[in-house]
Amino acid sequence: MTLLRPPQQGGPPRIPRLPSRLRFLRLLIPVGVLAVGLVVVLMMGLLVVGQFTGGGDPDAAGACDAGAGRAAVGVPRTGADLTQTQRDTAGTIIGVAKGMDAPPRAWVVALATAMQESRMGLAGIDVAVDHDSLGVFQQRPSQGWGSPDQVRDPVYATRTFLTRLLAVPGWADLPVTRAAQIVQRSAFPDAYAKWEPLAASLVGDLAGVQGAIRPCAEGPTAGVATALPPGVARTAIEFATRETGKPYVWGATGPSSYDCSGLVLRAFQAAGIVLPRVSRDQYGAGAHVPVAQAQPGDLLFYAYDTSDPDTIHHVGLYLGDGKMMEAQQTGVPLGTRSVSWSEKGLVPLATRPGTAPVGGS
Repeated sequence: MTLLRPPQQGGPPRIPRLPSRLRFLRLLIPVGVLAVGLVVVLMMGLLVVGQFTGGGDPDAAGACDAGAGRAAVGVPRTGADLTQTQRDTAGTIIGVAKGMDAPPRAWVVALATAMQESRMGLAGIDVAVDHDSLGVFQQRPSQGWGSPDQVRDPVYATRTFLTRLLAVPGWADLPVTRAAQIVQRSAFPDAYAKWEPLAASLVGDLAGVQGAIRPCAEGPTAGVATALPPGVARTAIEFATRETGKPYVWGATGPSSYDCSGLVLRAFQAAGIVLPRVSRDQYGAGAHVPVAQAQPGDLLFYAYDTSDPDTIHHVGLYLGDGKMMEAQQTGVPLGTRSVSWSEKGLVPLATRPGTAPVGGS
């Protein structure tokens, strides 16, 4: 919870008469007509695939998927980039999903989740590396997923994951990240996005199904969090800054002392937004935006491993103009300081409390 101060009709077209100097353009018209015809044929082909693939759902691609088509650098994009163990695991997941008549979009959610949780069968299968999480989906026996032997079985684990996914109302209309998060309750739901291109490629390569995910519309607002209700950021900031000078006490939530997440908790409670108690959970309490796009009222997080939100240990309240308010550590009174987006330990995504991504629900 503490932080040592650091040093995102009908008939063929009529060809008009052209001036003699422009008649060469008439040669381009047949080319254009041919191109349009090819597009129509391709679209019909995709529709046929959807019609004859078991479990196909014409609405399955209706959600906007943030990671589609743009995997992070170094992230595998096709089955050729995987080990044989990973390809075998992917085949098992797809086989179980088809046997359950789950639509292809569910296969993508399952594959992206398996890559994030266990690197598709390479980590934490037989020996837990996080609590009692085991198997392809890192399911926890202590949380009702099954016995240790059951969750180690990829067939059982896949069937259990998909059963829970398909029971979520409207899951097929959610982005892959949100659908996976509802089932897995990950501390870092956006991490699933980077596996979407690979998952879609595997579904295409191993089952011949295309279009199970759809990229978000490009543009300045694509994937951007909605704004806070009027006055929320101002109220939270005013509350927090009024506490300047009070002592840091681990586990304290005011009014005479605070720790980092306790200060944030009370600041947003004053603004009418209820947050979880600890910083790791507060990270998931709203939409995420790149820290460089942070706005006043957004939460900034610090972690021992910035790619793993399970290691988050500190949170601060962004004030704007490169400043943040925080309860930093024992011996340091609550106060404001400058923040740099290149600081060591700064998680690259900020959280906008109480909001959801554009296109989310």
